[in-house]
Amino acid sequence: MPKRLDNIFYPKLKFKNMLDAYNRAAQDKHYNKEVIIYEMDLASNITNVLKDLYYRRYRTSKYRSFTIYEPKQREIKALPFRDRVVQQWYVEEFIKPIFLPKFIEDTYACIPTRGVHQAVNKLKRYSYNMSMITPEFYFLKCDIAKFFYNIDKEILYKIISRYVKDKYFLEHTKLLIYSDESPVGIPIGNYTSQYFANIYLNVLDHYIKENLKIKYYVRYMDDFAIILNSKEECREILEKIRIFLRENLKLELNQKTNYFKAKQGINFCGYKIFATHLLLKKENRKKMYKKVKKWNELYEQNNLDLKETFTRLASWEGHAKNADTYYLRKHMRRKCNWLYEE
Repeated sequence: MPKRLDNIFYPKLKFKNMLDAYNRAAQDKHYNKEVIIYEMDLASNITNVLKDLYYRRYRTSKYRSFTIYEPKQREIKALPFRDRVVQQWYVEEFIKPIFLPKFIEDTYACIPTRGVHQAVNKLKRYSYNMSMITPEFYFLKCDIAKFFYNIDKEILYKIISRYVKDKYFLEHTKLLIYSDESPVGIPIGNYTSQYFANIYLNVLDHYIKENLKIKYYVRYMDDFAIILNSKEECREILEKIRIFLRENLKLELNQKTNYFKAKQGINFCGYKIFATHLLLKKENRKKMYKKVKKWNELYEQNNLDLKETFTRLASWEGHAKNADTYYLRKHMRRKCNWLYEE
């Protein structure tokens, strides 16, 4: 059992810490009405929230809910700006310094220098390494069913309390975990949620690496991939993971969970990964062709916002550039009629 930290909450209640949290929360949002109102009385707003936290009067505000449909339908719950500042403070002052060092090297998302591209490149490197041992290896691809909606709040709180015993920090942590009305699950829109999710699945990471002794394993949030020698090994490891998730974290794997021969490649974080090369997923290419078609139609109608469209094309190219897509990117540009305006 690790030594539990104590007396950490009150020393972090400093004006500078909360001001830094405000600056992070307001980054690229200074024209937002809510942010402008908060800025108009910035010193008082920061002082008041510090007092509320000091006297333990702080309570999260009411959520605003809305639905997004990309990449799939999800319900987003958003808090007012004041609460987002407090979440920034909480994550930076406590979650990052305490929990990030406890994550394994093969965990990605919400960790500095460990984003999508780093996760994809790590899995590709592992695939190549395995192909040098046996070219007939297998990918085991796992995806957790409705992950954020099924996180058990009591288990999450217990995991965090294994490392911290400061009662004021734990009191605030419980307040954040139980801030919405749902008995199970954490809101996708909260800044804390992505970190809570990683802390929750860090338990699985250590089980896979330390108990199952898996060498080639990469996780990006609730998607994870394992490279194994055979179909039989995939079945055996998959069953052990199912049991562990069910018994320890009250989670289930969804129907997309499966294993594949090396030559089939594996879909992971928007890419199709092989031992020797990297491609974009077919769905990504199809979506981009549809966007280009729509852009061309708007251009013909003199309705295309060229500045915004250049930005969106550049963003896609930045994503695509990580894969072997030189000719695809050239082809996509040739399809954009508005790029060749006379």
